[in-house]
Amino acid sequence: MKRPTAGKIALIGLGPRGLGALEALSQGAKSRPHPLHVDIFDACPEPGAGPNFDPQDPTHCLLNIPLRDIQLRAAAGLDVLPFAEWTPPAMGEDAFPPRADMGRYLQQRFQALANKSPLRVTRIPALVETLTRAGDGWHLSVGSHAHGPYDEVLICVGQPPIHPDAQLADWQRHASQTACDLLDAYPARRLQEAATAWAGRTVAIRGFALSSFDVSRMLTLGLGGAFSGDRYMPSGQEPACIVPFSLDGKPPYPKPETGAVDARYEPTSQETDDFAKAVSRASVGSAAEARTLLTDALVAPVHRILSSLSPGTGKTSIRDWLEREWADPGSQETGTARETLQQGIAMAEASLPPSIGYAVGQLWRKWQDPLRQGYNPSATPPETAALIVGFDEGLKRYSYGPPVNACREVLALIRAGILSVDLAEDPEITLTDGGWHLRTGDHEVTAEVMIDGVLPAPDPRKVRASLVSGLIRDGHMSTLDDLGARTAPDGRLIDWNGDVVEGLSLLGRLALGSVIAADSLHDCFGEASSRWADGVLTRLR
Repeated sequence: MKRPTAGKIALIGLGPRGLGALEALSQGAKSRPHPLHVDIFDACPEPGAGPNFDPQDPTHCLLNIPLRDIQLRAAAGLDVLPFAEWTPPAMGEDAFPPRADMGRYLQQRFQALANKSPLRVTRIPALVETLTRAGDGWHLSVGSHAHGPYDEVLICVGQPPIHPDAQLADWQRHASQTACDLLDAYPARRLQEAATAWAGRTVAIRGFALSSFDVSRMLTLGLGGAFSGDRYMPSGQEPACIVPFSLDGKPPYPKPETGAVDARYEPTSQETDDFAKAVSRASVGSAAEARTLLTDALVAPVHRILSSLSPGTGKTSIRDWLEREWADPGSQETGTARETLQQGIAMAEASLPPSIGYAVGQLWRKWQDPLRQGYNPSATPPETAALIVGFDEGLKRYSYGPPVNACREVLALIRAGILSVDLAEDPEITLTDGGWHLRTGDHEVTAEVMIDGVLPAPDPRKVRASLVSGLIRDGHMSTLDDLGARTAPDGRLIDWNGDVVEGLSLLGRLALGSVIAADSLHDCFGEASSRWADGVLTRLR
């Protein structure tokens, strides 16, 4: 029987997560007497960067991480500078770099790995359509071409396109039958090109999260406008009105503006140790136990932080806030969209004492690594996974916030009459020949353009790609209720019988529930990649 060449691996997807896995594999493969052969399947022309960090994207699309916090682990022995040293010297540590800069940096990291790695890398610029297992290993098909057999296959496809929900499917049919435009927020280059034809039109944005800030910048700065102080100076090329909306109508809170302000939320080493222990215990306990353990781990440090910044905030108030947050994330913020922007800016610049929620969110952001380290290697019960993941996702309105300047820009656009938040909270939407008619109370508008900026839930059952649907159909991929795929701590898939699928692994967002906080760039170069690489090298020995 034909056997696979010893050490032959397929990597499906070469964005940041695929690059992180490749670097981890390269690091561990140095001691092998024979090289590992890795075939990389990815249609994206920017290896390492992927579509989310396209080096050709507009420079006004920014990361949501300040330069001071970007610390991506690099494989030893590669000629790679830390990102902060790679960037131009003029960029201060409090700046939020362009996404395109990160893309160029990741491209260079891949090139350094390809030049010096003990791996033998072959890039195949195509999408994998099917993946099947036969006696001699895993086989991939790309159109009429077959590849394999492979000892190991790793899937790192990020968030593939999904089957649209009922609302979006209805809108897609409507757009195809009218002269109205319906586009995704990304890729940014495509949106920027389309926006040149929208002068004087009304543009609605489905979703009021991070992507809406990118979209607003593309529709203003990207069309020749400029900000000066707290004023916006239009170019005349931008839309007449930009209308973001979401279910709760609230924008996310910005991160602290400077390192000095951010340092106020720094946990002590003892607090971090206590939190790490709580996460490890919570991840293998019941949902009720997890809720108690994590609440107890948060109350004391949040109280210590607020005792100097917001005197009078007692532990009982903090515990009450956390209990309500577990039950109904985000329900405790009752201000309007404009008030939320103003309050968030003031807390980020430290001109207003932080709320309990803001303090909890910043502390939670600083604990993302111990959260992953305690949760990801565990076999978490489904009910507990849903609870902890839901809590983490809810706190993203604080922990994954935008630059404070992006919030100031939105306020300037509101004052200029170019952006409206009057319909931000769950408007009634009616399809008309002219587009989408939005109505909330006394406010209404018809948008000729709709932009979808909602990040879909990571449910593999809704993914359109035949690669994923085929794995589910064949029983190789199972899911955690409404969360992502079930995976072992080293990334190997768990099938519908509860057994580990040998030689087939998945890392990233589609495994949410088995892992947590997977949307972070830092997670792409974290311990999950190392556990996968260590497992592969152990099995190949």
